[in-house]
Amino acid sequence: VQVVESGGGLVQPGGSLRLSCSTSGLDFSSYAMRWYRQVPGKGPEWVGDITSDGVSTSYVDDVKGRFTISRDNVKNTGYLQMNNLKPEDTALYRCNTGENLGSQLRYWGQGTQVTVSS
Repeated sequence: VQVVESGGGLVQPGGSLRLSCSTSGLDFSSYAMRWYRQVPGKGPEWVGDITSDGVSTSYVDDVKGRFTISRDNVKNTGYLQMNNLKPEDTALYRCNTGENLGSQLRYWGQGTQVTVSS
């Protein structure tokens, strides 16, 4: 199983980025997908998630209205659209999917770095 994030980079405050989470080796359409972010010295922070069918999403309060999670089950890929980015959004963004193990899903990607700075 492979989970690979992409799309990160350096962006100015107020800018936008679209992250992708490409998967292979699992039946992606059967599993929810979560996005987390992590800064050095801290544990992963849950950003949001989407159900396996893409019908329902949930977000942490400070990204509501700015971030949107979506998925394309034909392409086995999930997305995180980030608008109106703020410096405090700077983090390593990671995708998590697969079987629900309780506190996390089974498979993680290595992450893609997002840096918001002028």
